[in-house]
Amino acid sequence: MGTCSSLRRNNRREFSAALVLDPFLLLLLLFFFQLVFFSQRSLADNSASLNVTKYRQVSSLRLARIERHLKKINKPAVYTIESPDGDIIDCVHKRKQPALDHPLLKNHKIQRVPPEMPKAKMMKTDGVRDTNTSSSGTRGRAWQYWHHSGQRCPKGTVPIRRSSVNDVLRAKSLYDFGKKQRKMSLARQADAPDVVSGNGHEHAIAYTGTSQEVYGAKATINVWDPTIQVVNEFSLSQIWVLSGSFDGSDLNSIEAGWQVSPELYGDSRPRLFTYWTSDAYQATGCYNLLCSGFVQTNSRIAIGAAISPISLANANQYDITILIWKDPKLGNWWMGFGDNTLVGYWPTELFTHLADRATMVEWGGEVVNSRPNGEHTSTQMGSGHFADEGFGKASYFRNLEVVDSDNSLSSAQAISTLAENSNCYNIRSSNNNEWGTNFYYGGPGRNSLCY
Repeated sequence: MGTCSSLRRNNRREFSAALVLDPFLLLLLLFFFQLVFFSQRSLADNSASLNVTKYRQVSSLRLARIERHLKKINKPAVYTIESPDGDIIDCVHKRKQPALDHPLLKNHKIQRVPPEMPKAKMMKTDGVRDTNTSSSGTRGRAWQYWHHSGQRCPKGTVPIRRSSVNDVLRAKSLYDFGKKQRKMSLARQADAPDVVSGNGHEHAIAYTGTSQEVYGAKATINVWDPTIQVVNEFSLSQIWVLSGSFDGSDLNSIEAGWQVSPELYGDSRPRLFTYWTSDAYQATGCYNLLCSGFVQTNSRIAIGAAISPISLANANQYDITILIWKDPKLGNWWMGFGDNTLVGYWPTELFTHLADRATMVEWGGEVVNSRPNGEHTSTQMGSGHFADEGFGKASYFRNLEVVDSDNSLSSAQAISTLAENSNCYNIRSSNNNEWGTNFYYGGPGRNSLCY
């Protein structure tokens, strides 16, 4: 017995000595184990504690497929900028951007001549505007968080947020990465203009009639950082420019605004985003520049990058102005940020119905309600406050406008509003001289009347 105990002690000492003598081998084995077999999904919530640290088994074959896909969308950079929030911004030559990989854009030449801006009286502002009722707020700060680095992309390049393996692994699959998880809902509410009503997506929106001929839309949108309950939910505020069938497979949609999506971005910062589809979110289109399609022309604005600064309750209110309109000469759908900054465009070749014109515009908020724990989500919309709480607490859209066939902007008239569950999120529209057609919207999600 004494001999066996002595041997066991000696073996433990030898094993411990091996650990001490060869730490490099242990670190190498640990790194290999984590890289090949597990992906850590760890996100930080800026406004609350969103605990989404999970592990997922990843085969080397799947990892190789992901890396091939990332090589397609992460184009070679002329210059790289590291944002203070951790984003990597690659400055990519305009002619090398992902958009031009689209088969319908094989012979597309990037539009060099700026489009004719819609005719309207515009007050020049920065991309992010500070609105304060006492008019004592600071104006003219950075548009996006990565600007705080003090670096810019060189002329002739466009800033593209780099995607990582972990970004893809947070999605349900490689196919789903960068796409809205939407299902067709043939049994949708008769008066609901959005194709996804009743399938886990909830809205508080204003919209135009379906019989109009529309060539663009504009609004100024209040920016907040709503709390997200679970990682696969999101909260966004945006403009939809639509045409096609809402209960079929041919809906065309162009979208832009701000969103908080931990699954897509890995954090809970509000970010500038775009989206497009030509088949009701089935196979075409994506967020931002995560697939080919949207052609970026601006070297200062990174689509998918965090917006800064943002609004706080009972303090300065910050908003962004988004304009989407059809170039009357070449037919491409352009996006403006601020009042006169061109971001880029969706080529007309991408669309069927929108190749001609839009038939409806929507403005407002959307959240995903996955009913965690069998209850309504506590994911917030807008500021997380109901519309009735007004300026400084509730989020707003102001100066809603549409573009007509003469490429002229006019205030949106006779809008309708929709909130599927007003106990969770609601909307209240109004009209005045300063803000034109406007509305407050949003809510906290789960509460005593929303469950």
